[in-house]
Amino acid sequence: MITDIRGLYVHIPFCIRKCNYCDFASLGGSFDEHIDAYIDRLLSEAEEYRENEKVKIDTLYFGGGTPSLLSLERLEKILLPLSDIFDFSSDLEFTLEANPGTLDYEKAVGYRSLGVNRISMGLQSIHENELKILGRIHTYTDFLECYSALRRAGFENLNVDLMYGIPECTVDSFGKTLDAVTALSPEHISAYGLIVEEGTPFYNMRKTLALPTEDEEADMYYLASEKLARAGYSHYEISNYARAGRESRHNLRYWHDEEYIGIGVSAYSYYKNKRYGNTRSLKEYLSSAPRENYEKIDGEAERFEYAMMHLRLSSGIDLTVYKERFGIPFAYGKEDRIAEYSERGLVSISGNRLSLTEQGFYLSNMILSDLL
Repeated sequence: MITDIRGLYVHIPFCIRKCNYCDFASLGGSFDEHIDAYIDRLLSEAEEYRENEKVKIDTLYFGGGTPSLLSLERLEKILLPLSDIFDFSSDLEFTLEANPGTLDYEKAVGYRSLGVNRISMGLQSIHENELKILGRIHTYTDFLECYSALRRAGFENLNVDLMYGIPECTVDSFGKTLDAVTALSPEHISAYGLIVEEGTPFYNMRKTLALPTEDEEADMYYLASEKLARAGYSHYEISNYARAGRESRHNLRYWHDEEYIGIGVSAYSYYKNKRYGNTRSLKEYLSSAPRENYEKIDGEAERFEYAMMHLRLSSGIDLTVYKERFGIPFAYGKEDRIAEYSERGLVSISGNRLSLTEQGFYLSNMILSDLL
């Protein structure tokens, strides 16, 4: 017997070196002394989801950190028990995040043999000065060699992560990065604007960073939309572009407000209508710290999350479905604000759908905080 289909996220927090902008739960430096204990703890946590009726999983995502640091033996050590605890779908989308400095042809072939069928690579920029200030461990040449190795190994679903608004980046240099990446024709491209987060090296350097102006960053955002559209990519989510049928199924689960299970340091779950997460501390996680922030998602919280996630997508909110699910129209009490945003070209209402426009995507934080 199988229960409802869900996604599974596995967090691998180890890195060779933590990047200057990174606010994720990740650890740079030596990890050999911790990794096997961490795997054991991961599998112990996964066992808590073992049920008589196995949970069916149709998307599996290894994020980090740098999951591509895992040897084939260690990845297999994780996968075999997981495939016993859960029921992996025959059409499983299995994504593994990779740093170009940690993946070669032999490892790519091995990952394919273990069922990985989608790789998400963090390039960020093709320019060595920009990579250096970001703290990346790879060069653009390393990325090209990794990309070629993945194609030769048979990978047909690749994502490339890019960043704009980073130190020393200009509209021209970002345009050249976009041109170089689209020439490779990956199936999926993510483009994220830099956010200088507290607790990162960039935060401590914030007064001296040579950051683009707000207008220049906006130009970079619209340049990405324009160039990627011309190259055949659909802007299906605020920061994500894909060729037809190559949208990230796992991430769509989050944006469609569907349930998922997360295991590992800092991993969150939305399971059986409750949201909860794990500690960001590796030491606490290894000592079996209890999960944190249990929250039942219902009522106003459920309406808020449904709308917030769906408005990140170009498809937006199905107003009929929203009213059927929650019993009230989405526009209730905010008709004037929606009309104003529509007049300004930030919101589009077509048939029974309400969505953000291209300009609305860029101003989404302001719009969402106002409407929700």
